Amino acid sequence: MTTRAYLTSAIFAATALTAPSLASAVEINVYTTREPALIAPLLEAYTKATGTKVNTVFLKDGLAERVASEGASSPADILMAVDAGNLVDLAEKGVTQPIESSVLNGAVPEQLRDGKGHWFGLSMRGRVLYAAKDLDLASFNYEDLADPKYKGKVCIRAGQHPYNTALFADYIAHHGAEETEKWLTGVKANLARKAAGGDRDVAKDILGGICDIGIANTYYVGLMKAGKGGEEQVKWADAIKVVLPTFKDGGTQVNVSGAAVAKHSPNKAEAVKFLEYLVSDDAQKIYAEANYEYPVKAGAGVDPIIASFGELKIDNKTLAEIVSHRKQASELVDKVGFDN
Repeated sequence: MTTRAYLTSAIFAATALTAPSLASAVEINVYTTREPALIAPLLEAYTKATGTKVNTVFLKDGLAERVASEGASSPADILMAVDAGNLVDLAEKGVTQPIESSVLNGAVPEQLRDGKGHWFGLSMRGRVLYAAKDLDLASFNYEDLADPKYKGKVCIRAGQHPYNTALFADYIAHHGAEETEKWLTGVKANLARKAAGGDRDVAKDILGGICDIGIANTYYVGLMKAGKGGEEQVKWADAIKVVLPTFKDGGTQVNVSGAAVAKHSPNKAEAVKFLEYLVSDDAQKIYAEANYEYPVKAGAGVDPIIASFGELKIDNKTLAEIVSHRKQASELVDKVGFDN
């Protein structure tokens, strides 16, 4: 375990010791690839509410490999990841176990959880349109990105970035590989600059007049508007409006941060209770506000910045299906020379 992981575990353990009902010394062990600062408020709230001590191990990568190497003696109860592909990977590598929970199934939309109960989305972000404020756009479809009227007006980060391969994989789920190839060719022809940089650069380049529209994640707008990236990025965010695009036969493409119960969890019952807590109204609000994300549970609180974008209609394709097309999406990116 890294020094950082030990320090993180120590911090949460110390927090848990202040809980008034800790006499039973119940605890769970969370292995997470999510930054500790983003989940700390959740873990502190859970300890305060239940008295359960939460130990954490932060892993930047290699989560599945770490748990697999520990085998049946692994102390991991909960595995947390920040991408649907990683959650699917955990299940496919056999380090999770299915659980039955009416609470989780009732709170998490079917598209955002594993069909066999191996993992559950807990917060989500949309892959949306950033647009110049003076652009007359009441609505937008992802299919419109290839419309020739936007030639030289589109900005986007590299097509091989996981954020974009997920979107392209969703396009395959809706239209098939052949139509997706044609669409990607059209989007490439509309680029105002090389597909590169980050999502925030889309807003910066719209402000700079390089492009009129671009695709990026919702939470970056929250981070920029809140001043998390400095005053300059506040100006970038103020220069754009956010439109929630949809597929013509679906909704807005989203990705999730989520969690699973580890295959050899020594505290399975408590691990399930923890996941159920994470879909409570209070926890969903904390989870979403920590990084300007959307809660997965309908009716849970949304940060005002994110709420200002309008009602989010999530796509009807399951995350598992979308993830299954990612490799093909990546191959199509190379085939059309999208990043060249």
